[in-house]
Amino acid sequence: MSDIAKGGQASDPGADAAGYRVLARKYRPASFTDLIGQDAMVRTISNGFESGRIPQAWILTGVRGVGKTTTARIIARALNYELPDGSVKGPTIDMPALGVNCQAIIDSRHIDVLEMDAASHNGVDDVRQINDAIRYAPVSARYKVYILDEVHMLSGAAFNALLKTLEEPPPHAKFIFATTEIRKVPVTVLSRCQRFDLRRVDAALLVSHLEDIAARESIETEPAALALIARAAEGSVRDSLSLFDQAIAHAAGPVRAEDVRQMLGLADRVRVVDLFEALMKGDVAGALTELRAQYDIGADPAVVLSDLAEFTHFVTRVKVVPTVADDVSLSEAERVRGRGFAEKLSMRVLSRTWQMLLKGFSEVQASGRPVAAAEMVLVRIAYAADLPTPDEVVKALGEGGASSSTARASSNGGGASSSASSASSASQSAPRYDAPRSVPRSSAMASPRPSDEPVAQLNEPEAAPTITIGSFEALIALVADKRDIALKMALERDVRLVRCEDGHLEIALEENAPRALAHDLTRKLQAWTGKRWMVVVSKEQGAPTMRAQSAARQADLELGVQSDPLVQAVLNRFPGAKIVGVTQNAPDGSDMPADAGPEEEED
Repeated sequence: MSDIAKGGQASDPGADAAGYRVLARKYRPASFTDLIGQDAMVRTISNGFESGRIPQAWILTGVRGVGKTTTARIIARALNYELPDGSVKGPTIDMPALGVNCQAIIDSRHIDVLEMDAASHNGVDDVRQINDAIRYAPVSARYKVYILDEVHMLSGAAFNALLKTLEEPPPHAKFIFATTEIRKVPVTVLSRCQRFDLRRVDAALLVSHLEDIAARESIETEPAALALIARAAEGSVRDSLSLFDQAIAHAAGPVRAEDVRQMLGLADRVRVVDLFEALMKGDVAGALTELRAQYDIGADPAVVLSDLAEFTHFVTRVKVVPTVADDVSLSEAERVRGRGFAEKLSMRVLSRTWQMLLKGFSEVQASGRPVAAAEMVLVRIAYAADLPTPDEVVKALGEGGASSSTARASSNGGGASSSASSASSASQSAPRYDAPRSVPRSSAMASPRPSDEPVAQLNEPEAAPTITIGSFEALIALVADKRDIALKMALERDVRLVRCEDGHLEIALEENAPRALAHDLTRKLQAWTGKRWMVVVSKEQGAPTMRAQSAARQADLELGVQSDPLVQAVLNRFPGAKIVGVTQNAPDGSDMPADAGPEEEED
């Protein structure tokens, strides 16, 4: 929908006498046929009026400038449309000429069409006045119409005071609400209204509308200039007309694209595409030179990055939906070169560029030196542009893996080669284990009950099972099975093992260990194992904590992985990359050589 009327000055016949009026008011729609971009809403309301299905309340929501208040006035005019000869007997959407009440409604001065700004009249007393006045019949119109703008600003008490009247108003009363924050309106109000979500107007439709206004105003314009205005308006008709008004004053003659760029502080779209091309080629010097040139003529560095992100998004959309490049609001250079980039660049490169621009935009906005921050963002993008994607690296390394493995085996000598071969053949001939090599925790801790043990009677209490623990790891496993997370963490983090036997535990404690740890551990072990336990705090140093041992093993694992030739090849292909973590898979019998055992030594 729009805030402009195709009917030109028909909605404002006294404009010349009152002086200059801005385009957003001069070309405000006066009827449903004047609205643009809101076809679904217009169709629903039109069918409702034609069939007599007119609700008692409407609520219109949408971003600024899409015509919520204008639509409310058009609905009020349609409800009260009446010609001087009395030929119109009821509400109608067919309003070919101004009726008896039309001009007063358009000018917001009709006594029976009350417009209230809910932002400044948001109390329960304001709603109480509406409830008191709505009982009286209209003075001259067919309906009393209450238009509440920014209705979400009403207080909770005001909304509650309005509910009863809103649900069952007198036959002569109608409500029209407008809001930009529909989520702040209580659901009890929404359920009593017919809701319409006004859409942003498409840029191509805005360009067409601005061309029509320019023709009526006898203003010479360039299509590229109108496209820039439509893009900057972001779907708001009022914003587009306000910018067009400003561009006319700024140009003081024909409105050209260069005038609009200077007015808005925008970079030339062709130069933005040139900058994008330099980045994708990895041409750091060319990219920095182009950015500095745009900055010298007044372009904001943050706006330049925003334009780059917008063009990256456009190229990505063209890659997915090629018909996107047919948008008339885009320049010819954007459409043609955008198609070319979409064919050449991969989706991963475009996604990476988008993420870097998005992060860089916030950096530029927060920086005290925006142009320097923008230059560093472009340097990062340009250097990353010629880097291969991870899948390309893996593919390249996979293709060269066989030859590099052969070369490494040859360089190690015959003995190492034959040793590797025998180990490989042993691995292939090793039987696959169908069960895990380690004994389950439940089996290790619980001794089986003899088969000849009598079954306990139903009413007899069952004796606590006797559990044997032979190692500190089995003790921690028991604590984990009992789901005592706090005790398990304390054992792993704060306990240094000195000696562990079944029924006897000697430990050393870290400085931050809980004071009652030994006592709590003694009590719980006796309850869990069914035997007496002695837990002694020793002055000996003891072994490192389980957590320290795990960290040491992880460090050794990362060091071993980093020395792997394949990992080194990946790190060399991505300068500055580092290993941040290594996950080791659970051991499987198929991965273990047949002759591997606890006494195996490494040469």
